[in-house]
Amino acid sequence: MTLHFRDIVAPAVDARRFRMFIDGAWVNASDGAVNERRSPAHDVPVTLVPRGTAADADRAVAAARAAFDDGRWSGLSGEARARVLLDAARIVRERLEEIALVETLETGKPITQSRGEVGGAAGIFEYAAGQARALHGDSFNNLGDEMLGLVTREPIGVVGVITPWNFPFFILCERVPFILAAGCTVVVKPSELTSASTLLLADVLAAAGLPAGVFNVVTGPGAVVGRRLAEHDDVDMISFTGSTDVGRGTLAASAGNMKKVGLELGGKNPQVVFADADLDAAADGVVFGLVFNAGQCCVSGSRLVVERSIADAFAARVVEKIGRLRIGDPLDEATQVGAIVDERQHTRILALIDEGKRDGARLLCGGEAFETSRGRFIQPTVFAGADRGMSIAQEEIFGPVLTILPFDGLADAIRIANDTCFGLAGSIWTSDLNKALKTMRGLKAGRVWINCTIAGGPELPIGGFKQSGTGRETGAYGVEEYTEIKSTHIALGERTRWVAP
Repeated sequence: MTLHFRDIVAPAVDARRFRMFIDGAWVNASDGAVNERRSPAHDVPVTLVPRGTAADADRAVAAARAAFDDGRWSGLSGEARARVLLDAARIVRERLEEIALVETLETGKPITQSRGEVGGAAGIFEYAAGQARALHGDSFNNLGDEMLGLVTREPIGVVGVITPWNFPFFILCERVPFILAAGCTVVVKPSELTSASTLLLADVLAAAGLPAGVFNVVTGPGAVVGRRLAEHDDVDMISFTGSTDVGRGTLAASAGNMKKVGLELGGKNPQVVFADADLDAAADGVVFGLVFNAGQCCVSGSRLVVERSIADAFAARVVEKIGRLRIGDPLDEATQVGAIVDERQHTRILALIDEGKRDGARLLCGGEAFETSRGRFIQPTVFAGADRGMSIAQEEIFGPVLTILPFDGLADAIRIANDTCFGLAGSIWTSDLNKALKTMRGLKAGRVWINCTIAGGPELPIGGFKQSGTGRETGAYGVEEYTEIKSTHIALGERTRWVAP
């Protein structure tokens, strides 16, 4: 099979210098250190970002703490918060091309994908603005004539947000608008590989009228800045998105003040295909789920759980579609699949592919890196004949690698689909509604798609089962995630004395 690779052309851009955003001001790292980010597709410098320290994290937390405690944001009405969020959405749309270009240069994803994500992020701000006005508590008028019960929701306080490199702007915007809608203040630590779009959001929020200190960004290594946020006693909650291993470390580091922790972690997500599905649509969805963001996606459909009677024919259909993908320069408008984010990730993906070969899985396509003069690109890879215990069937590879696992009957499909430590997402392809719903009920996953994959907007919540995480983002649940619940009993009338007069 010949894969279509589109040549890489070095962009005519100078590396853009950024500073951190703390307490409404643009600042350098306390020691002046800077990280240079090179485009993973073009191998040229594209951004220069401060390499923050624990002291910088402390400054940002102090600013967020002061901003929360004095009520400059938490004390506003939902209507006032909503106005800022709507203005932020408008400005994001106005600056869409600027944000999308920075995102593509740092991540290596296709420019068309970056545009879609930035536009989608603006929509999340608009949705969260409505949630700011809809957030409410409850009342209990069933406690008798002499008692009224109230349940109120209050913002949890200072939230530390640690985001990954694969969707730096979109994942940030699946959290921040809801955090702000709840009335909290924020300190964000983006991935040191892809920090620029987070700093652009700080500029957007300031222009939208968000008060100083409410949104702060400290860039730098996770082992220093991220750990400090997780440990900090003045941080009331941590929202972490990343690998399950690092999530465990974040959970342990947060134990000092027993802060609340929200985790969206890894996945090894099944695409369950029944013989009665629209097989061409299913194959198209499987390929999209495999190569979207070059497979660097926590909800990537990396395991094809397919009915045995069609397994070989369906695999051939998937391989044929892969052969028609347009892979290469992410600044080319026609490109569908871009680069691998850095050398470390590139090496890890290839090592797991080699392990699959050594374990005896049968390679149907791909299996190698593209030979290019610039950047790091891996051929979409499909394995058949795999044992469910192989690393390619169990580990989150985070690259364009698909493992085919045949099943016999619905119960077997569910058993194989659930046969990992993860439970983030899954897709089901069938024309039988009864079968689809039974499979959906059986899947241990936080998100399920039926006859689609990696779809949807901010209306529904996201999150994982098992070792894929805790808590939920987006939807009405997303704003509630960043609140504390307080119960209040109000006595009415004269108190019956307990101590005799």
